[in-house]
Amino acid sequence: MPPPSPHNHHSASSSLRCGEDVSDADARISAPSPDPSSSSPPSPYHSHLPSDDAAVVGLIDSETHHMPRRDYLRRCRDRSIDVTARQDSINWILRVHAHYRFRPITAFLSVNYLDRFLSFHSLPREANGWAFQLLSVACLSLAAKMEEPDVPLLLDLQVFDPKFVFEPRTVQRMELWVMSNLNWRLRSVTPFDFLHSFVPKLPSLSCPPSLRRVLSASSDLIVSTTRVIDFLGFTPSTIAAAAVLCAAGEGGDEPPVFHSSLDREMVRSCRQLMEEYLVDTCPSATVKVAEPEPPAAPPSPVGVLDAAACKSCDTRSDNNPSATTSQAEPPPPPPLPPPNKRLRFSAPESSDVQEH
Repeated sequence: MPPPSPHNHHSASSSLRCGEDVSDADARISAPSPDPSSSSPPSPYHSHLPSDDAAVVGLIDSETHHMPRRDYLRRCRDRSIDVTARQDSINWILRVHAHYRFRPITAFLSVNYLDRFLSFHSLPREANGWAFQLLSVACLSLAAKMEEPDVPLLLDLQVFDPKFVFEPRTVQRMELWVMSNLNWRLRSVTPFDFLHSFVPKLPSLSCPPSLRRVLSASSDLIVSTTRVIDFLGFTPSTIAAAAVLCAAGEGGDEPPVFHSSLDREMVRSCRQLMEEYLVDTCPSATVKVAEPEPPAAPPSPVGVLDAAACKSCDTRSDNNPSATTSQAEPPPPPPLPPPNKRLRFSAPESSDVQEH
């Protein structure tokens, strides 16, 4: 079934238009090139490393600028946001993330972009899911360009039989709209930025294998928080501290103090939420997430195609305090055309499709 007609959803379609030059903006966020002088590969857990206490303070001071609006968690809980469509989007992002073996931060960053966008714009519920699917592809593509050395083509990124497949130019225009609503703040502060500062402060760790184990387990926990809406109420630094404590089995009545700016009660609440929803038992940090299904072949590169719909996943809620943000609402977005309304068998632009 093709997406809805323009007559039924004129307001949604009119808000999905953009007249900007896609190629110029796309070039500004192209994938980073590895440093040829470096003998070690980039870390899969983080994007920037705080080297001292002042750097950590700077990250904590700025982290709320990279979070959704402060009423977003409440709107998710009262279903003002389509949480089922949001969960379907996250499930698809995580499957594609696992399929291409992207870094953990790429998955978290994708969901961060998606939530920050949705905190400003509610997508139509009656649009057969094409709007959420387009947003998911755009957010994953942007995150991959920020963090991955090798980024798949936009058509190749749309695997696992999504309900709709979008032409590259449609995804690129959606990327522009997302970036404008994020105030072009794509280098978000995430929990991964704090791991290499927090993990060495654990009193029980003294050897590199233990450090690597805790880093890996903490990373898995952080990615898994994207599946539960209640973690939207915690700052990245709080999530990082809770993940490290849970992965290492540290804590008790007097958990280690990673930084004086952290709220101990918030860290304790976040850790309890992880133990309840994400792990079977701490400190093993066995994440309660099913293994990804075997990868599916990429769909045919033809405009927008109908396919099987993804299964949705229930979300769970609890009464956790929501974080504040000083982010201001951006100006109205420039228009972007909706996806094609019928099957088109003309080949996309040659620059976006590889011949096999």
